Amino acid sequence: MTVGRKYALVRDYFCIFLGTALLALAIQCIFDPTGLVTGGFTGLAIVIKNITGSWIPGGIPLWLTNFALNIPVFLIAWRKMGWKFIARTLFGTVMLSAWLYVLPVVDLAEQDYLLAALFGGVISGAGMGLVLRANATTGGTDMVAALIQRRMRHHSVARVMQVIDGLVVLTGLYVFGVRPALYAMVAVYAAAQVSDALLEGFKYSKAAWIITEKHEEVAKVLMEELERGVTGFYARGMYTKEEKCVLYCVVSRKQIVTVKERVVAIDPDAFVIVSDVREVLGEGFQEYLEGSGS
Repeated sequence: MTVGRKYALVRDYFCIFLGTALLALAIQCIFDPTGLVTGGFTGLAIVIKNITGSWIPGGIPLWLTNFALNIPVFLIAWRKMGWKFIARTLFGTVMLSAWLYVLPVVDLAEQDYLLAALFGGVISGAGMGLVLRANATTGGTDMVAALIQRRMRHHSVARVMQVIDGLVVLTGLYVFGVRPALYAMVAVYAAAQVSDALLEGFKYSKAAWIITEKHEEVAKVLMEELERGVTGFYARGMYTKEEKCVLYCVVSRKQIVTVKERVVAIDPDAFVIVSDVREVLGEGFQEYLEGSGS
């Protein structure tokens, strides 16, 4: 194993360690005290803890339920995804259960449902995003979502989790009532947005499609002044039937203003289309780090 791979492995396991700590914090100190069932086996664990509280002092602990429910799921995932995936996920599951066991129960939201939904969603989403970036899950419905995503590649793991967790939220409706269930849905949505952002990247860029008669001059200015690569695509206008060169250039958000100014200065009749780019990997932008998911 090379030094780079060893570093990536250590980094991934640290992400799992930190991510599960954030998840446990949200579950133990925000969701559980306010009765927000946000999905997953931990959400079911909150329901079970509440139900069993009448005949077991304090109910069945969250960490115990979470660990026990994961056993059959691990057996299925091991056959489908192999030991490498299970090793990381097993570490994530054990760490989440350990954090739930260690962290004290403190009501950080102080029964404020809106505060619990927003900040709990952000914290849990950040935690789950870190775990998923390490190519692992914390087991439970997270692992189920990863298994489903293998057959539905056009959906992210976080989006699949959002659907599954939404169904789990409904089980909390019968235990805690309508109001906590509605706020739990807000928390699920917030968590999905944050985890998606961590997975897909925060570094936004801009892409410009430029249709101009002076494509050589425009391309030269963009390459020399902005030091960005420009690609030309030859296309035919369906109305005019004329062949034209369409320029494509990806720049930073700060540079897009300069791009428009330079294009208009060269050709006032140019047609420019600007769109958002979520993540750009390569020279001049973000470097791809093997094993990091970005």
